Amino acid sequence: MDLSQLQALRAAVDTGTFEAAARALHVTPSAISQRIRALENAVGGLLLRRTKPIEATALGATYLKLARQIASLTADAAAEAAHGTGGEWPAVSLAINGDSLATWALPALAPLANEITFDIHREDQDHSAELLRDGTVMAAITTQSTPVQGCTSAALGIMHYRPVASPAFVTRWFAGGVSAVTLAAAPVVVFDVKDDIQHRYLRSFSRARLAPPQHFVPVSADFAEAVRLGFGWALLPDQQSKGLLESGDLVELDAGQTVDVALYWQQWALRTRALDRVAEAMAVAAARELTPAR
Repeated sequence: MDLSQLQALRAAVDTGTFEAAARALHVTPSAISQRIRALENAVGGLLLRRTKPIEATALGATYLKLARQIASLTADAAAEAAHGTGGEWPAVSLAINGDSLATWALPALAPLANEITFDIHREDQDHSAELLRDGTVMAAITTQSTPVQGCTSAALGIMHYRPVASPAFVTRWFAGGVSAVTLAAAPVVVFDVKDDIQHRYLRSFSRARLAPPQHFVPVSADFAEAVRLGFGWALLPDQQSKGLLESGDLVELDAGQTVDVALYWQQWALRTRALDRVAEAMAVAAARELTPAR
């Protein structure tokens, strides 16, 4: 397989157009088109949808992942050969859920930020495996324990989430206690449409679907602030709610009750030195910040 064809495929998807891909690879748009057409002929199928931006087909995603793996190995080898001489840094792309990003994941990666570049995708832990599957990222924090094809999986630990709200909010909406009736009426703060954890808690109170008013706040730090300000109740991870509970800014709705989320680290089975170092840093931080999985 011609490596220049795989480079053209990756550049077309990453930049979105043949013209931008040509600029990135210092060739003409016609050369990009010819390389991709030759690759499609070799594999016997269409690899790209000629949309704006360009998208990979299902078959194309397989070869795009291969192209990104080869690029990662090449960059890793170049970085190792130029170690200490100012060569190009290796790059690692990751999918990390918002709560981990806002609490323990970024401090874990910080010591590596002066020698590895990161392309971090914020993605809900229940959906991040899809980014591994299509080759967008090299590793992901996910709730899926079964390895994605071509990947390995290791348990990180458990994040505990507690239903919390401001004291004034509790006085207004839960003066009579937490029940299916009060939860159906009280506003709830939700991260985005993929965020199901509040609804998992609601389902524990009623078989009927409870549909309280919802506020969508898609940034983790702002999400916690919205709860503190009384927009609604929500489940926050212990790492984020502990200080707010101790200060009295928040109180638990349902003392001692948690929703537990088991997290796993999945990464390409194709290993590079940079990816191994990232995996080690995340494992050390998870052992310190999360509850060990049973």
